[in-house]
Amino acid sequence: MLFDPQGHEPLTDDVWNEAAAKAAIRQIAADGERGFDSQSLWPMHPLDDGEAAKHWHWETFGVYMGATGVVWALDRLQREGFVDLARDWTEVPRQVHEHYLSDPELDQPVPGLWMGEGGMLLVAYLLGASHEAADRLEECVAANIGNETNELMWGSPGTMLAALVMLERTGEARWRVLLEQASADLWERWLPGPDGCWLWTQRLYGRERQFIGPAHGFAGNVSVLELVSRHLGAEISVLRERARETIATLAFREHGLVNWPPLGSGGLGGGDGVIRVQWCHGAPGVVISLAGLARGDAELVELLRSAGELTWTAGPLAKGAGLCHGTAGNGFAFLKLFELTQDELWLGRARRFATHALLQVERSRSKYGRGRYSLWTGDAGAAVYASQCISATADMPTIDYW
Repeated sequence: MLFDPQGHEPLTDDVWNEAAAKAAIRQIAADGERGFDSQSLWPMHPLDDGEAAKHWHWETFGVYMGATGVVWALDRLQREGFVDLARDWTEVPRQVHEHYLSDPELDQPVPGLWMGEGGMLLVAYLLGASHEAADRLEECVAANIGNETNELMWGSPGTMLAALVMLERTGEARWRVLLEQASADLWERWLPGPDGCWLWTQRLYGRERQFIGPAHGFAGNVSVLELVSRHLGAEISVLRERARETIATLAFREHGLVNWPPLGSGGLGGGDGVIRVQWCHGAPGVVISLAGLARGDAELVELLRSAGELTWTAGPLAKGAGLCHGTAGNGFAFLKLFELTQDELWLGRARRFATHALLQVERSRSKYGRGRYSLWTGDAGAAVYASQCISATADMPTIDYW
């Protein structure tokens, strides 16, 4: 069995309605603005308020689950014409960063993109063009080179994305130098394993493992290396070959469907025995991360297409609407396959998942009496996903575009 039916729910019979989707996006944005407090920022949702998160400080402030990600989403939706915001959010990212640094429970700031000050500084720059934020971000990117986590959320691959955005926005040579240094380090840490696999080792949360998915491992790192290599004009043939060999070797196949385990060893269920079909672990994240490499590679296209079929067969995630481990994140696999193949089937499936995700937002708000204010686990991510279904684009938020 390539997926656990208990982790999914039947797809709604409601058909895609663009006007309804736009209305839902506006409602999510308005609720987000109403729920904000300049001192306490946004309240943590019960589904996000784990004991471990209370000691990591990214749950309140950062891009992944905190205020910075929500502000970025609101600003992006306004710039794309989907919402008209009631307040000016320009200074809020800078203030969030100040809150983060002054938090008495913070031992020391971490430089990461989603789980540290790197993302806060990048969004502060994007909204306010602050030279101070840019200079401090440069320090974060440099400090993160060689980070032993070797992954997107905490490690150097994430801050490489920040440097890439800054190079695109400013053209300053310092960002190219940092990208070249960080890329070289990441390539050196990418080591061969058995049967043609190439994986990074993550030293994370007190454990040493080799993750496959984009959140903490192989697929996310490959995606970053592709984006950076294309921008710097570097050859990607070796990157494509290693990526194809690795996912072909690690794939679990059944009846024309494909899925991947969380870890490079230990079976489809990974260390805890749970079979996942999510952005963070499993088929959708592999599709989303490697679709850019698949153009012109028939073997890779077919693997990703089979993974997309698995994602559709499994159905919407019961965990909720979000990007990391929710229906919206899985739906981005369909948008990527539409972009790759130009087959309208995938766009239609993406929009059906968007309809379901927006219903999940409504259902959750009714159950808890409030919104879920985060980009990667909550309502803001579902709104951004719905907006991309309207425009038929496939850019993963805070990875492919900022």
